[in-house]
Amino acid sequence: MSEKKKGAENSTNDLATNQTEDKKEFSTLTEIEQNIDEIIIEDSQKALNQLESILLSLPSELQEFINENFKHKRIPKGFMFSSILFAYSNASGLAFYTHVLNYTNYANLYFAIISDRGDTKSEPMNIATLPLKKYDDRSYYDFRSDTQKLRESVNNDSNLEVKRKQLLLQNATIESAIYSHYNNPYSIGIYIDELMGLIAKMADNNSNQGAEWRVFFLQGNTNSHIDISRKTTDSFRIEQSYPTLLGAIQTEFIPKLFSNGNLESGFIDRILFTNKLTKNTLLSGENLNPIVYENYKLGLINLLDQRFRLERASEKERIVYSNEAEKELMIYAQDLILRKEKLPKILKAYTSKMEINIHKMILLIHLIKNAKTSTFNNPINKQTVKLSILIIEFYYTNFKLTLEQKPDKINENEFRKELITRASKNNVNNAQTVITSILKISKGQVSKLFKKYLSPDETGN
Repeated sequence: MSEKKKGAENSTNDLATNQTEDKKEFSTLTEIEQNIDEIIIEDSQKALNQLESILLSLPSELQEFINENFKHKRIPKGFMFSSILFAYSNASGLAFYTHVLNYTNYANLYFAIISDRGDTKSEPMNIATLPLKKYDDRSYYDFRSDTQKLRESVNNDSNLEVKRKQLLLQNATIESAIYSHYNNPYSIGIYIDELMGLIAKMADNNSNQGAEWRVFFLQGNTNSHIDISRKTTDSFRIEQSYPTLLGAIQTEFIPKLFSNGNLESGFIDRILFTNKLTKNTLLSGENLNPIVYENYKLGLINLLDQRFRLERASEKERIVYSNEAEKELMIYAQDLILRKEKLPKILKAYTSKMEINIHKMILLIHLIKNAKTSTFNNPINKQTVKLSILIIEFYYTNFKLTLEQKPDKINENEFRKELITRASKNNVNNAQTVITSILKISKGQVSKLFKKYLSPDETGN
């Protein structure tokens, strides 16, 4: 390993220790033989092995959907898998929950895709969430139509308004995100093509929006209440929150993940990272079989339909565990508690969040496995728990891969250029003001950077 360069992040000293955290002591030859693969296999190969085992255990319609997109659209399998989990996590909402080992949990999780510039990151997110987008398209049409009817039927000074129903939210301020969640109390999916801008805001101690986004995600991860009080605008309260998150991060920006409080706050620990593990360099002239998409869509729509039925009745459905499943979960949860005592600080913190995420993942995988037949109220079985454990361990391996990819130093010019380009591309509101806050430089300097990195058409000049 190369010597750490000057100027590297001081707050990430624990990263260097992750290489030794998996060293275990074995007392017998049998234990050594049982753990030999874990000892000698690198994390990248281990993650790939885990992914292959996971995909073989998924419902056939999801296996086919992932494999066909890998073959014909060259989408990395791990990227598509995480995008599918996000779609189902969003579709579930607060409609389903578990209560086991004295804890109540829902299926909301946060996902991030990590890859180099130019890799296919947006496409799997778009494809997996297409059924949700189509619902939002219809809901927006209804919202505009109902709003027009309301305006025609009441006085202009009326305070009445139509609530916009939606599942996914892009390019929003924290105020609009919380307000959208208030109007959609069972879930709100934060769906961002590039997460770096949001994370950079959170790392800026002078950004009120960044701090509020961080609180929103930390509160939302445990489904806590969100109470907003304003002097000049309406106050509102979300009794139980349910945000989900999906976005992409370029490898070169990984150091920003661990800067200025994001790590210490516990936000990064809650993210399930996916690195690029599979690669297809062979172009295909064939189109994806429409039946493959329809089979994938069926389960997701079935889950949405049941969720909406429960939501309209303001009800929630508890999913119970079989005795064998509960025992399997208890064994794993106990193992996590004991395991983290031997880990360095950064991995200990991540393992602590795994104790929560395993509950969420088990519920999510149960819903996925029962989506085709809409048998969601079946008890959770032991096989579902074992598969969910494998998935959580897969994301743990990916987190270690993320730490290993961390370069010693950020190319600040590249970071600035990418941030400005993304802000322009995604039509971020008050982009120059936002970036001034993130980079902590003057508005004049930011204006010069916009002129330097963007074309006249993009800058509006």
